[in-house]
Amino acid sequence: MKGLDFGGRRVARALAEHGVTHLFTLCGGHIQAIYDGCLDHGIRVVDVRDEATAAFAADGWGRLTGRAGVAAVTAGPGVTNAVTALATALRAQSPMVLLAGQAPLALAGQGALQEMDALSVVRPVCKAAWRVTDPADIAAAVELAFALAETAPPGPVALELPLDVLYGVAAPVREAAGHEGWPAEPAPLPPPEAAAVRRAAELLIESRRPLVFAGSQLRWATAPERVAADVARLAERLLAPVYANGLARGILPAGHPHAFAASRKKALQEADAVVLLGAPLDFRLGYGRAPAWNERAALIRADMDPAELHRNREAQVAAACEPAAFLRALLEELEVLVSVVRGRAGRLGPGAGAAAAASEEVAAGRLAWLEALREEEERRAARMEEGLRSEESPVHPLRFAAEIERALPDGAIVIGDGGDIVATAANVVRPRRWPGGWLDAGPLGTLGVGAGYALAARLAEAEAPVLAVFGDGAFGFSAMELEAAARQNIPFVAVVGTDGAWTQIRREQVKIHGAERAVATSLSADARHDRLAEALGARGWRVERPEEMAAALEAALACGRPAVVDVRLGASDFREGAISV
Repeated sequence: MKGLDFGGRRVARALAEHGVTHLFTLCGGHIQAIYDGCLDHGIRVVDVRDEATAAFAADGWGRLTGRAGVAAVTAGPGVTNAVTALATALRAQSPMVLLAGQAPLALAGQGALQEMDALSVVRPVCKAAWRVTDPADIAAAVELAFALAETAPPGPVALELPLDVLYGVAAPVREAAGHEGWPAEPAPLPPPEAAAVRRAAELLIESRRPLVFAGSQLRWATAPERVAADVARLAERLLAPVYANGLARGILPAGHPHAFAASRKKALQEADAVVLLGAPLDFRLGYGRAPAWNERAALIRADMDPAELHRNREAQVAAACEPAAFLRALLEELEVLVSVVRGRAGRLGPGAGAAAAASEEVAAGRLAWLEALREEEERRAARMEEGLRSEESPVHPLRFAAEIERALPDGAIVIGDGGDIVATAANVVRPRRWPGGWLDAGPLGTLGVGAGYALAARLAEAEAPVLAVFGDGAFGFSAMELEAAARQNIPFVAVVGTDGAWTQIRREQVKIHGAERAVATSLSADARHDRLAEALGARGWRVERPEEMAAALEAALACGRPAVVDVRLGASDFREGAISV
């Protein structure tokens, strides 16, 4: 078909015109026409061993670059294998486009290979999903898919492309005339309402214990660096602590006087005003309810999704807009009110500067609260100290995390794929960049994201060291991707914490049912993931003593190949009582 402008080439041309440089895929006959087009348009085709990994890589690309990543999967089981990744991206509000193969329209309903109603499967886990029935419509469909995926709130979009559409140069049998069944063009979010911004500023001026919480939606701002500076300015104006989760981790660098983490529970229970910027009130934030929160706290909430504004807790100020835009407007309004306060009461007292507070007394109270929260952080750090310095063999989980923290170079991207060990590492390992310093699945709690995110990270940020922290259970989901990474020269380091169990589940299972009835939660503690890596063309190191870990990490980061550092973990009560449901 050389020289013909068939559908697969139109797909690739549309991708290239949108700036796509990489396509993640597992090969299939229904979609090979797209590959042919990619060769013509300089798009690198990155092939993996599971469609889930291809879709996770597209999701990871979106989180790192701010532009939708793209995966192509074959019909039927290719699509169903990608469903978990779509659901993960939807819950995390991450932009990605899935190009889904389908049997020929000309054979619809006749039992063709891999034919199924895939759109009905993916629609519940996508912002939009529809079928293209004419090659002439491909460019418009791809453009709409990207617009929907990247418009706030971002998320996954699936585009179904039947085989005869991808190989067609003229219209095949149409299902319907025109673009019937296509989703509507996305509408941009409105700017923040002046009245909501004013009310928020008034509440904050009077607040004695204000708290700023940064959520993942801040990552989607046009200028993330400016947003980080604005968060810092707001914290300094309010003399407030800043906490973050999801893609906002690292928005203030470690050591910043307003960056807090370990004292979050105490802060939420005591705060009298919370500025919630683009984060859901889900299980991670105690659903916004007592006893996790102060019942009397005023909630000031900016979110891209209007349906979230009063979910689980009534907001005193609810702004359906981009949180970054609300933040900027709030800073401007606070500047006005600070001038009024200063004119009324004179310059605030020592240490408070030009704080946005109703009085010197309020500003002094905020500084005292910050100091109390800092002391709580220090107390919690002290409780970890013994584990962080442990000389036990196998390696204590906190020492495991401490060695990773010490080994990470500047600019590194860290990926978490696991339960207990990743949650432990999150208490110790500091993001080295923002955005993109820490990636994990997000609120769906998906295991198996690690290899896809790591592949995307290495390709999107070629100069950044990439280190993925795996539990030994989670590593099993994508271990074969080491072959794909080695074959295509995509280096990253996988650090596997091997304790021979699905520990986050098993810990509570044993408590509830007893050790003799603890089934389906054991793994082999003798599994040699380092040897598996070597067999697949990667490098591998085995660590059984804590003093061996630094050298292994240094060698793995420097080797220029996909690498596994397999660390034998010991037991710990650090995460005792952590939820697994």
